[in-house]
Amino acid sequence: MVPIFVALLSYHHWVAFAIGYLVFAAAAITDYYDGKIARARNLVTNFGKLLDPVADKVLLAAGFVMMMTIPSAASPEGPALHIPGWTVVAILAREFVVTGVRSLSASEGVVIAANNYGKAKAVIQMVYVFVFLFFTVVEHAVVAWSPASASTYHSYLYAISYWAIVAVATYTVYSGAQFLRANWKQLHLGSSA
Repeated sequence: MVPIFVALLSYHHWVAFAIGYLVFAAAAITDYYDGKIARARNLVTNFGKLLDPVADKVLLAAGFVMMMTIPSAASPEGPALHIPGWTVVAILAREFVVTGVRSLSASEGVVIAANNYGKAKAVIQMVYVFVFLFFTVVEHAVVAWSPASASTYHSYLYAISYWAIVAVATYTVYSGAQFLRANWKQLHLGSSA
């Protein structure tokens, strides 16, 4: 579903954004139920433990990157949301580090599942994308139906999206630090063997 989501958000029209939002929601919901069904039926595998977090990361990374490219309907020369590049870099860097640690551990026969910090981080990131992609679609609708209100709406959305993504990036980095702290001994980075 990620390529479809990316293609839809690359087409700058509110209908494409709305359908893209639905595709993102469908991908997130099916991912959630896939894990829930696997646990309920005792179908949890090491492959799933490794692949499921990667699928989540790819979906969320696509969401953050594509949301940076959505133009404002009220001010088309600028973006709809204020998502500084450093916040997305911090989010992606954390994901690369954690994935690298998991790969290193897996090469030694140790599978590291997501901890509570990582699960909370995924929920916070997902909520950000759901909420602000929705409000971006709404902005395009506001411009169509009430152009006089569009500038005010955009100002609030732009400011709130900035502080929200800063909070998301901060917690994401914090969760990565907690992951490293919890798994540091398993990495054997200081040993020569």
